[in-house]
Amino acid sequence: GLELSHYVGASSLGPAVPWRSGGPCKMKRVRTVFKPEQLERLEQEFLKQQYMVGTERVDLAATLHLTETQVKVWFQNRRIKWRKQSMEQKAAKLSQFGVIQPATADSTDIKDHEEDTVDVEL
Repeated sequence: GLELSHYVGASSLGPAVPWRSGGPCKMKRVRTVFKPEQLERLEQEFLKQQYMVGTERVDLAATLHLTETQVKVWFQNRRIKWRKQSMEQKAAKLSQFGVIQPATADSTDIKDHEEDTVDVEL
């Protein structure tokens, strides 16, 4: 037969993945806890631009003593939060004017973006 590792790439993961094994299917990652100074700087950068790429992300990560992946994931998650807040503000404005939005529209939009939410630390 064929080995499963050839299909799932188990050997390519290597030891650097920060997962703790609690059993065959129970995997738990280590959650990044940001310092207040790091969060303040990340928020400042987000106000300037919602997308941080390339050397800017590398430089910011180095300045904040974070990995590039941590910065990338923080920006991804922050964009999701920003979109959700924008939708809530729009809904609040519409309700002031007596316009009722269907409940399915909000939940559908949020579901579409949930797959973008990633919180992984390497």
